[in-house]
Amino acid sequence: MRILLANDDGIGAEGLDAMVSELAPDHEVIVSAPLSQQSGKSHAMTVHAEVELLRGEAMMEKYRAYGVEAWAIAGTPVDSVKLYLEAMAKVQPDVVVSGINDGSNLATDILYSGTIGAAREAFLHRVPAFAVSRDYGSEWSFAEIAHAFHGFLMETMERRDGECFLYNVNFPKKHNPGPAKFVYGRQGVRDYLNAYNRIERDGRIFYAVHGTPYDTDRSEPTDIYATEQGYVSVTPLKVDATDYEEMERELNR
Repeated sequence: MRILLANDDGIGAEGLDAMVSELAPDHEVIVSAPLSQQSGKSHAMTVHAEVELLRGEAMMEKYRAYGVEAWAIAGTPVDSVKLYLEAMAKVQPDVVVSGINDGSNLATDILYSGTIGAAREAFLHRVPAFAVSRDYGSEWSFAEIAHAFHGFLMETMERRDGECFLYNVNFPKKHNPGPAKFVYGRQGVRDYLNAYNRIERDGRIFYAVHGTPYDTDRSEPTDIYATEQGYVSVTPLKVDATDYEEMERELNR
C-alpha cells in the first residue's frame, strides 16, 4: 500500500517518526510534513508567497535510510498534503495518514486542528484519510499507537475498499488492559476557558493563550466519552457544512 504521512507537529516530531518506523517495513511510505510546529493551523494554506521544499534535514535523512521518500515543507499542514498531491506525486497514494499528533483532537477541536486539516485536504482530493492523535500525558507510547493503528488501518482499508472517507482517530489518556478497542462515536462539544497572559517586553505588548478545556457534551456515544472510558475514538467526518434544516425552513417559507 502507498501511504502519504503528514502532520502538524513538524518533520522532526516523535509521533511521525513512530508512524514511519511502524509502516515503512510493510508499505511504500512517503513523508510530506511541515518544517516546523504548525498546531492550530486548521485548513490554512499559503497564498501570495512561495513555499520552500527542503531536503537534507537530519530527520529526513533518517527516513530515507528506511527507503522512505521524505520532504519538509516550509508551510502549513495543508500545504504539505496539497503540494505533494498536486505537484510532486508521480502516483497518488492509496491513503493519507496525518499524525500521530501529541494532543487530542476531540469534539470542536476539529475546527482548529492542523492534523485534521492535512487529512481533510487529502479527502478533498478523493484520497481516504485518517487523522491520528493521542491525549496529552497519555499512557500510550507513540510506538504502541502506531502499531495498534496499523492493524486498524489495514482492516478499514480492506472493509472500505474503493471508498473515500475521513476518520478522526483519538487515543485516550489511560491504557486499558488488552488490545486497543476502537469505538465509533459522534463529535462532542468542547469549549475553552482561554487565559490570555499579558507579556510586556522591550516596550511592546504580547498576549500568549493557554486554554483550559471544558466539555459541554461528553455524553455517550461522543468521542469525548469514548476516550474517557479508555477507548480509541473514531469519528467519521465530512466537509459539507450546509445547515440543511435551516435551508429546508427557508425553502418552505
